[in-house]
Amino acid sequence: MAIDTNATTVERLRAVFETESIEALAGAVYDLSAEDLVQEWPQSGERIRGRDNAKAINDNYPEMTGSSPKLHLRRVSGEGAHWVIEGTIDYGDGTPVSYVGVAELRDGKIAAVTEYFANPFEAPAWRAKWVERIS
Repeated sequence: MAIDTNATTVERLRAVFETESIEALAGAVYDLSAEDLVQEWPQSGERIRGRDNAKAINDNYPEMTGSSPKLHLRRVSGEGAHWVIEGTIDYGDGTPVSYVGVAELRDGKIAAVTEYFANPFEAPAWRAKWVERIS
């Protein structure tokens, strides 16, 4: 039986995400990424090419922003080459910013990832009778 290198990579990523450390995640992402990684942040209109550039951003984040975000994993889903990582990031102010990363893997390495970040907002009262509150 062949080893599914993509699934193994995702399990390693899941384990480091659960440490809640942005520093640990940054190091693991570097190790688990293809050299030609393409990372996109649609909300800020940025594309990062190459795992070295992604690492430089992650390594400099605490110094440049004055914060060391904490991560919380909600779930990981997918199979084969396509995976979705959902969680929250606390940038130090106690606000759980929702995070979704859509990853494409190639030969056991992260080849591309598109990441979305969204601040929480109060649900409008008008739709309360049709929804269930989650936490």
